[in-house]
Amino acid sequence: MILHVITSFASHGGAQTMLARLLAQSREPALVVPLTEASPRNIALADNPNVAYVPLGARSALAMPGAAWQLAQLIRRRRPRVILCWMYHAMAIGALAVRLAGSRVPLYWTVRQALDDPAALSRSTRAAVRLSRSLSGQAAGIIYNSQRALEQHGAYGFAPARALMIPNGFALPPAQPQPGPARVFGIAARLHPQKDYGCFFAAAALALQRCPELRFAAAGEDVEAGNPQIRHLLAQSGLPPERIELCGELAEMDGFYRRIDALVLSSRTEGFPNVLAEAMSHCRPVVTTDTGDAAAVAGPAGLVVPPRDPAALAAAMAEMAGWSPDRYGAAAQGARARVAERYGLPAIAAAFDAVLNGEVLPCAV
Repeated sequence: MILHVITSFASHGGAQTMLARLLAQSREPALVVPLTEASPRNIALADNPNVAYVPLGARSALAMPGAAWQLAQLIRRRRPRVILCWMYHAMAIGALAVRLAGSRVPLYWTVRQALDDPAALSRSTRAAVRLSRSLSGQAAGIIYNSQRALEQHGAYGFAPARALMIPNGFALPPAQPQPGPARVFGIAARLHPQKDYGCFFAAAALALQRCPELRFAAAGEDVEAGNPQIRHLLAQSGLPPERIELCGELAEMDGFYRRIDALVLSSRTEGFPNVLAEAMSHCRPVVTTDTGDAAAVAGPAGLVVPPRDPAALAAAMAEMAGWSPDRYGAAAQGARARVAERYGLPAIAAAFDAVLNGEVLPCAV
């Protein structure tokens, strides 16, 4: 039995989605222990009767020591053959719990975040990064989902001898038509400083000045017209509210990707940005900041600009809007082909299995 420890299994984030995809592929019994909670949406996405869930309900820093003790008791009772911890808080709590349990079970971590801009992370996350660094030698292997994250964490002091890199994996949806040219640019991200909605709104306003026919769409947790922070960011940017559709958090994203012509990532820091590959799998070209492995994911199917630069982001959107239908169509088809070739879910799931079965040694990937 595999024990997965994750900070939260309730949001629609990249780590949660990747874990759900792996669970859906797995034939081995698994126990998922979120430090906080699990959502029906993610459990349904995993769709595996061989998976059990034990949320610990630790929603504050004060509750974390108790979560470590609860997890240690679970390790003693359930005796997993291997443990995989997802995200910094879970990595630190997992390492402490293994010590408390007196267990020799192999412990693996998976890091889903690069360190391009640590200031964009919350204070709690920065503290968890520091604690994880001090405990990293306890891990049998540390799986990074981007090469940049692997290099940055090694430079920061995470045990370099434990490092592996496995990118995220995706199941391709049915092929989508490529309407072209690009007129609707969308962003899909939660409202968080890391995602830099202020940069996106400002860039959209500038791009609209160059191409008055453009429209925009935004989907993500708290990205709603009734949110005062969203209203403030829109007012600061000068983007007319009637030119952007604020969709909030969506239970499924396929319809969103069909409504847009291109996806924009304005993040200050990332690891492997799932949303880029998801949009590309729907035949949508991308405009992205150069964070994490975003540029490597996009390849020739996208335009890459520096982070925190609304003028550069706007220029890239205007450039893509000016593509001919033939060029747009070629980029759209190339985007889908790139995901199929590099990030197919069966191959990525097999790579995780090989690591957890001890068939791949750290530093071999």
